[in-house]
Amino acid sequence: MAQVYIGRQPIFDRDNRVFAYELLWRGGQDNRAGFADGDLATTQVMLNALTEIGLDRLVGEHRAFINLTRRFLLGDRPLPEMTDQVVLEILEDIEPDEQVIAAVRRLAGLGYCIALDDFLYRPELEPLVELADIVKIDLLALDDAALREHVAQLRRHPLRLLAEKVENAEQHALCMELGFDYFQGYYYARPNVVKGRRMPANQLALLQLLAALRDPDVDDTELENLIGQDVSLAWRLLRYINSARFGLSREIDSIRQAIALLGRQNVIRLASLLLMAKIGDKPPELMMTALIRAHMARRLCGDCDPDTCYTAGLFSVLDALLDRPMAELLEELPLSEDLSRALRDRTGPVGDVLATVIAYDEADWDRVCASGFDPETLSSAYVDAIDEAGETAGLIG
Repeated sequence: MAQVYIGRQPIFDRDNRVFAYELLWRGGQDNRAGFADGDLATTQVMLNALTEIGLDRLVGEHRAFINLTRRFLLGDRPLPEMTDQVVLEILEDIEPDEQVIAAVRRLAGLGYCIALDDFLYRPELEPLVELADIVKIDLLALDDAALREHVAQLRRHPLRLLAEKVENAEQHALCMELGFDYFQGYYYARPNVVKGRRMPANQLALLQLLAALRDPDVDDTELENLIGQDVSLAWRLLRYINSARFGLSREIDSIRQAIALLGRQNVIRLASLLLMAKIGDKPPELMMTALIRAHMARRLCGDCDPDTCYTAGLFSVLDALLDRPMAELLEELPLSEDLSRALRDRTGPVGDVLATVIAYDEADWDRVCASGFDPETLSSAYVDAIDEAGETAGLIG
């Protein structure tokens, strides 16, 4: 059975809602270019994954951005017949000759949404700009003045602008000011640090409760009282436990019953999840990232404690949720040494699992290959984690 690596990065609109995912996939056990045409090999694996897994499981109702090689663009290889959902990205290294322009015109005529990737203006690109629906601008390739010039030049055309590789709040603010329509980058989907910002009181209270839940010295009665302090948390926890997911024969109407039937660790894990969902005002996709990492880490735990691996995946986005360095947050969270090491510097057995999960989620295939995990196991764990995360998010939403 052919192995498939899957990465996906969310693309947001101006209201912080997910507009699409860019699919970043590779193939082969060692993820090296073992073919004469490396781009073609990558695209073949990507399309195989579309067939085997399905866009509905990967992106739901959102759009899917797919990079094209020249041969796929010219029709030498088949494309997915999903014109209402697929966005075809024309890579920046494809020369805009007559064949390419004719091919893009044909695909646009078939109803595909056309995006130009890593766009840097050249006069010979004008025919493609006229056909494009979306232009992606790499912020790392332009200074502020050049970025403004590009935006002014492109605004002469009826297209939408996507800022990619947005890495901090200042870049986000500038792109909002310039009227970008969509946004993509580590600022949204990867933990980031904003220095000198005070944590709001409600966030501090939630973090203190989260820390108390993880305190190994808290007994069951104290755990019940801690959860009961937050009426919203207690209500959502009971609603979640009584959902069809657990298939309980009778309704649970108290936290004490929940602890007795589900066990202390399960209740702590669920309460931690619900608390994190209340923290911050970040895009919902960040919580989805946490859920996917948590479920995937639990599936890959090996000899490690599955609850610890789950917590590592879940807590891996705390710094992004709270806009504080992870090292500072760990000083306030009474976590085990294994979990702290995993979150702080990705060391130790749990850290190895977490590092692999994050590398897979961010499509860092060099680190994935170096992890030593079986590719088929990783692929299966990631796809199953997406399913579990989607189910969990629906119940806690």
